[in-house]
Amino acid sequence: MKFTPNIIRFLIIVLLVMGIFFRFANLDQKIYWHDETYTSLRLSGYSLKELTQGVFTGEVISIEELHKYQRINSERGVVDTVKRLAEEDPQHPPLYYAMARLWVQGFGDSITGIRSLSAVISLLIFPSAYWLCRELFKSSLTAWIAVALIALSPFHVLYAQEARQYSLWTVTILLSSAALLRAIKCQTKQSWIIYGVTLSLALYSHYLSLLLVLAYGVYVLISESFRLSRNLMAYGLSSLLAVLSFVPWLINLRDTNGVSWTAKEVSGSFLVKNWLGDLTRIFFDFQKIDNPLIIVAPPVLILIGYSVYFLLKKSDRKIWLFLLALGGIPLLLLLLPDLIFGGRRSTVNRYLIPSYLSIQLAVSYFLSTKITSSHISKQKVWQIITAMLISIEIISCAINLPQKTAWNKEFSNDNIPIASIINPTSRPLLISSTNYYLNPGELFSLSYLLDAKVKLLLLVEPNTPNIPNDYTDIFLFHTSKVLYKEIEKKYDYNVERVNQSRGLWRLKK
Repeated sequence: MKFTPNIIRFLIIVLLVMGIFFRFANLDQKIYWHDETYTSLRLSGYSLKELTQGVFTGEVISIEELHKYQRINSERGVVDTVKRLAEEDPQHPPLYYAMARLWVQGFGDSITGIRSLSAVISLLIFPSAYWLCRELFKSSLTAWIAVALIALSPFHVLYAQEARQYSLWTVTILLSSAALLRAIKCQTKQSWIIYGVTLSLALYSHYLSLLLVLAYGVYVLISESFRLSRNLMAYGLSSLLAVLSFVPWLINLRDTNGVSWTAKEVSGSFLVKNWLGDLTRIFFDFQKIDNPLIIVAPPVLILIGYSVYFLLKKSDRKIWLFLLALGGIPLLLLLLPDLIFGGRRSTVNRYLIPSYLSIQLAVSYFLSTKITSSHISKQKVWQIITAMLISIEIISCAINLPQKTAWNKEFSNDNIPIASIINPTSRPLLISSTNYYLNPGELFSLSYLLDAKVKLLLLVEPNTPNIPNDYTDIFLFHTSKVLYKEIEKKYDYNVERVNQSRGLWRLKK
């Protein structure tokens, strides 16, 4: 089959429509997990202190009373959202959360309402990726292949359906990258202002955009042959102004407790397994098929490796230098602390979005070059390989579409079997506390799965609960062993683990 320009345009449109469909279909299907519940808490404008004082009182409450802190109200607005972030969650810059607060006023604070903002923002990835590719490769075919691969990437689709800032960060990475290349080419005051604005937006989307500043700086410095050129000075001034615009928020990052979990020691095998697994997820993600890595991962890893090799050998110096800086420097600055001091920073896949984008662009360049080869037989082979890669992405998205869980929901996936144990009981009471380090996020996440009949008794340890007698089934969720022993001592109960479910225990007479 000969791929005429009209046929190619038609296929691209079909693929984009599919990418849009996968982003908006079943938005409320997957579990509303720990991190997303903190988005809702921030949008409510309440602080953790107010939450604790309001519901962790030792009194029996309903799920609806708990959800007061997951709903917006007219008395608290965008300013309250930004204040709570600055006080309690400064590692998350406010741009997405301010946008989300305004969004839910019009579209509602349901799971679908909140997640739909990320889905809408993710559509801006398509023109942003196209612009970057045109600036970098000067090829519309490479640009369209990149857009198709990103549109159907199960990784990007997954984060397009999550009430967090990662789709917005992806857009701002692409925009600031394209704006930088445009400014270097045009060398006008207006183009450098656009670059500075897009970089500032990236910084206010995610604090790791500071790594982009360094990556861009390395690219400009090397491409200008280490001369104090006009472009280098313009880059320095634009980047400095963008970083200075971020300083008011950067001051809040003195408290880094929110990301301290990434510094916890892990094994070398854990690192390698996650590096390889996460790398392949940008192209395929067969969550419900046994051992997919054995079948699909090696060819995908070979394709990625050879695409990078081809880029370095065959592309223009400025092309491979830019992609190497964009993807390699953020990765290196996350990887080195893990190797030297221990930790898992480099395995947090959402931190590696710049690196994944650079890989996707390298693969797009490689495939676009091969499918237009002067050798007809090679053209056909690489057209088939390109079609297979896109098909694998489509199959991944189709498999994951109806699932209630996803690998990036982490520990919150345990809440699905936990809810299935609690809900069938006739008069259940769930006791939980602030002692567990993942609460209240895990409690909020579980509450979305529980029936309205489930009552909650929430307390601050070391207080012990006064347990009413009119409940048929009493459960403990993420409380300390000290509290278990106090309950056994105070009441005629034995505390038993329920079916090995993490964090769930039952009181038995």
